[in-house]
Amino acid sequence: MKKYYFLITNIVLISLLISCKNKKFTEVVEVPLPTAQEKVSIGFPDDVKADPGSFQLEKLPYPYDALAPTVSPLTLETHYSKHYLTYTNNLNELIAGTEYENQSIENILSKLDLNNADLRNNAGGYYNHSLYWKSMAPNTGGKPTDTLASVINRDFGSYENFVTSFKAEATNQFGSAWTWLIVDKYGKLKVTSTQNQDNPLMKNAAIPGTPILALDLWEHAYYLGYQYRRRNYIDSFFNVINWKKINENYEASQRKRY
Repeated sequence: MKKYYFLITNIVLISLLISCKNKKFTEVVEVPLPTAQEKVSIGFPDDVKADPGSFQLEKLPYPYDALAPTVSPLTLETHYSKHYLTYTNNLNELIAGTEYENQSIENILSKLDLNNADLRNNAGGYYNHSLYWKSMAPNTGGKPTDTLASVINRDFGSYENFVTSFKAEATNQFGSAWTWLIVDKYGKLKVTSTQNQDNPLMKNAAIPGTPILALDLWEHAYYLGYQYRRRNYIDSFFNVINWKKINENYEASQRKRY
């Protein structure tokens, strides 16, 4: 049965990872996949290294199997070691020798030309995934505490209202997208979404702000475990939210405001 499972897994992955032949840098990342005859094994995040450049991979602070069943080990390994790695390498190649080479990723995102699709997609892909990994952790979930708990109550009325708002926003997205919890310029928490690899730091953001929590809604983030049941993935995400880290992100955003 395992052999058939991995064969089906490979077929699904191949159907999801489609490349654009006419562009050097692609928004959807094509990756090599094991054949049906090869044994699928889960590696180690620390073994994955980006090419030399301005940006390196955000270290995954847990093994590939740590978030199961919310995120399957094979999903997380492919997502981190293939998709995220490719965005990082592409970003470094794109900014080499340019004005952006020694700038922060936040500064690049806020200033880049939105017509530059390659930089837009790969810079966004790098930043978005870096926050997504840190938004989750094993043995977490539950409700936020500390400062963030009171701020959520202030801005949403209750934690339950926030959950309802976030899930509704994520569920209503069509196709490849991200859903965010952000801090706007007034210090207020808001829920918003962006398409493809855009994010609320970019000039075109409908609701601009500093993201402190990210949910990846691209199919490669959940399809192996949930297939078409994206709502189940959204629900399960709340079992692995690292509220301690989200609270740190919020407090960091406040220090930058003053």
